[in-house]
Parts: sequence; structure tokens; C-alpha cells
Amino acid sequence: MIAEIRVEQANGILTITLARADKKNALTNEMYGALADLIENAGQDGTTRVVLVQGDGDIFTAGNDVGEFAAIAAGKGPGERHVHRFLHALAKSTVPLVAAVHGKAVGIGTTMLLHCDYVLLAPDAQLMTPFANLALVPEAASSYLLPLRVGHVRAFEMFALGEPIDANSAVAWGLANKICAKDELRAQAKRMAEKIAAKPAGSLSAMKLLMRNAEALIAKMDSESAKFEERLASAEAREAFSAFAEKRKPDFSSISQH
Repeated sequence: MIAEIRVEQANGILTITLARADKKNALTNEMYGALADLIENAGQDGTTRVVLVQGDGDIFTAGNDVGEFAAIAAGKGPGERHVHRFLHALAKSTVPLVAAVHGKAVGIGTTMLLHCDYVLLAPDAQLMTPFANLALVPEAASSYLLPLRVGHVRAFEMFALGEPIDANSAVAWGLANKICAKDELRAQAKRMAEKIAAKPAGSLSAMKLLMRNAEALIAKMDSESAKFEERLASAEAREAFSAFAEKRKPDFSSISQH
């Protein structure tokens, strides 16, 4: 396992901690590969009854490492992008997934929550999906799942504007179960994971299979990924990443949409 992902296995609960706090837990290709392995193995090892995901530092995750996006946009990305395997693992997982979220959850930090079964938020949690700000499109089947969860107009607002959704709104909109004090977040998440782990695992697995159409989700993920790759190579994306690196406001006004 890599240093940026910390793992603990106890009493049927696999706790995965994003441990790249110095970089706001921004996810690298290597981290995606480790996360994919963990979630895939959790469904096959016969001992993991619940997966709990949390983050170190001030925020849950800043989303995909923007430096890696910029490298891909410049044609210098990794040979294999493990994010696709991670997303497929989320879609196919039959093990209950619990998330404990504090601070910002950006991009995939929010869309991955749509695949979690129980989500706890700290009062300072902010869910953000700023794909259009980077001239990209949604991923993780969120273009399907988010409108289904919160309605078209709210989903469009989240995707198009990329503005943060606070914890109270997230619970009211059905994006999370409840809010708890920040200093109690991990303890409460662990208690919920223990509560779920005490239930019959076969029943919960069968229930998840009935509640989710993994094949349809993967098909949507794959169509999103194709469009995402196309957008990464666009002039708009190059301008967005250049502006991000130069700490200036991007200017898309002279770029044709074709």
C-alpha cells in the first residue's frame, strides 16, 4: 500500500484514510489504483463487511490532482488511468460503503458519495462539483445519479456553477444522512460501520444488488469518460489549467465551442 492511503482492518470494517493532507488529499493516479484494489478486494476477501472512507487534514479531498489533469491535457498523462478502475469498483461494490466527510469534497470527492450507502458530514462540509470551471464534464455516473438524487435544476446548478453546497443543504437534498460534530465525526462513522457490520452480510449484499444497476452505471461512466478525455484535450481545458497554474481568471470568450 502507498503512503498516501492508510488502511486499517478490524472487526469486519476496512477503514480507508486519504492521507495526503499536505496536498489537500488530492487524488493521484497511484492513489486511484490503490483505492481500486482495496474496494475490489473488499468484495472478494470474505471478511470485509463494511468499507469506511475518511480523510486526514483540513478537508476530505480536493478531488483529482489538477497537476495530473494538466499533464494529461498536455499529452503527458499516465499510460493507464486507474480512476476508471476505481469508478467501476464503486459501481460494482456489493459491500456497504460509509463515508465521513469534513471540509471540502471537490469533484470526485462529491461524486463518489453518490456510490456510498451512508454518508456522515461535519458541519463544515462543503460538496463541490466544479467540472465546468475546468472545462470538463461530470464523471462517476454523476450525470445520471445526481439529477436522480437532487433533481435536474439543482444538479445543473452544482455542475455548471461549481459552488459549494453546505452540510445542511446536502442533508436536505438527500446527498448525506446526517451532520455530527467535527470532533465526533470519525467515532460516529465507526459506530455506524459497526452497526451495519453486525447485520447479515449476505442480505445487505443482495439488497445493494437490487438497489443499484451496476451495468447501467458502468455504461454511463464509460460514456462520461470518453467525453471527459475529449474535453481534456480541448482548447477550453488548456485555458482552464493555464489559468489555474497562473492564478488568474480564465477567459473562454474567444474559444469556439466546436
